Amino acid sequence: MRNSLLVLFTIFSFQIIPYAQDTSQKTDAIIEQLYEKALVDGHAYENLRYLCKEIGPRLTGSPGATSAVDWGQDIMKSYGFDSVWLQPVMVPHWVRGAPEKAKVVGSKRMGDVPLTITALGNSVGTGPFGISAEVVEVEGFQDLKAHGEEKFKGKIVFFNKKMNNAYPRTFMAYSEAGFIRYAGPAEAGMYGAIGTIVRSLGTETDDFPHTGSTSYKLNVPKVPAVAISTKDADMLSQMIEAEGNVRVYLETHCEMHEDKLSYNVVGEMKGTENQEKIIVVGGHLDSWDLAEGAHDDGAGIVQSLEALRLLNEIGYKPKNTLRVVFFMNEENGLRGGKAYAKWAEENNVEHICGIESDAGGFTPRAFSVDAELEIIERMQRWVPHFQPYGLYKIEKSYGGADISPLKNQGVITIGLRPDSQRYFVYHHSALDTFDKVNRRELHLGAASMAALMYMIDSQGL
Repeated sequence: MRNSLLVLFTIFSFQIIPYAQDTSQKTDAIIEQLYEKALVDGHAYENLRYLCKEIGPRLTGSPGATSAVDWGQDIMKSYGFDSVWLQPVMVPHWVRGAPEKAKVVGSKRMGDVPLTITALGNSVGTGPFGISAEVVEVEGFQDLKAHGEEKFKGKIVFFNKKMNNAYPRTFMAYSEAGFIRYAGPAEAGMYGAIGTIVRSLGTETDDFPHTGSTSYKLNVPKVPAVAISTKDADMLSQMIEAEGNVRVYLETHCEMHEDKLSYNVVGEMKGTENQEKIIVVGGHLDSWDLAEGAHDDGAGIVQSLEALRLLNEIGYKPKNTLRVVFFMNEENGLRGGKAYAKWAEENNVEHICGIESDAGGFTPRAFSVDAELEIIERMQRWVPHFQPYGLYKIEKSYGGADISPLKNQGVITIGLRPDSQRYFVYHHSALDTFDKVNRRELHLGAASMAALMYMIDSQGL
């Protein structure tokens, strides 16, 4: 009996090994085909060119955002997806208005000195006559609490929190300093400040201010908020140290209008076995108004679209439904991501996972997965399939902003993680233009997303 079992086990083992090898070879062949299609005949770069150069900035509620929705719907239809539709979403409508002005007034050593600033998204304006007051420099909220209203009432608070360039991963530095930009103006308003200046969240010292969203609190005065270029932030800090009392004039004309109707753009390839199960991939269609939003997040939009196009192009028939979503309003409200998640919950949509690209169009290096460790460990077995293309890690971390509302429904969220060293040179600034994106790097990211969708669809999580 023992010998018989040994013989059966040996036969069974020899049957499994060739099968496993055949499956692995088939997987590698399909992934190779996806990368080759992307690198030789990819559409993402030309699509990004059109989005940036023909449409341009796409601030929520603007004509550019409306044009981008129309373009998104048209191009999905042109690719022959099984279904394409618009999902309504009410979005905030913030308008920057006339160009901002800022200067140091009457410096003892330098006289009047112009400052390079930009208003923060969702900020109130100063009014046509501007505001002028002494500037008090702080690094964070602990300085506000330590000194209280007596020091800050009637002043302009200058948050001079630098991104920590010691971190190899720039998103760690952004997360650490970003909360100051988002919540700082509201905190300063609690202590009687009449305005705020926030050091730009950039890794370089330059003349380009970086905007971004800020938020106010109920029953707290809304104070005008601007970002200052890193170069001028250093200069202003040095002037305060040298002179003590430094006065600044700020003038901004931004306003928040009533919410407007906009849309998420949705397209999908129906599954052949489990149409009701969804693998969703996407990025955000809106951008700030200072530039073309090439890296943030035009790159993610065209990569997500290209991922489905590539799979369709090679004739792949998915088991599950593959869906692409162009989310609206990530930058100053996350309304699109929230609306999609709410719709999914109300309609009992079963998502296998959500995948997002919103970290720039640079060379892909990893996937970050927000899931149980057991699932991540299973996915890590796929790394050898991606290593030939420069993607070396599948690790536990944040998935992405627009897909984050799906987490409340137990959905696994995954983010494409490119090399981030240059991202915060361009992010939210006037430098975020089409010419800063490399074609091959962009197409490698698109192929990586397509390959991951294939792996999840064919092998499960």
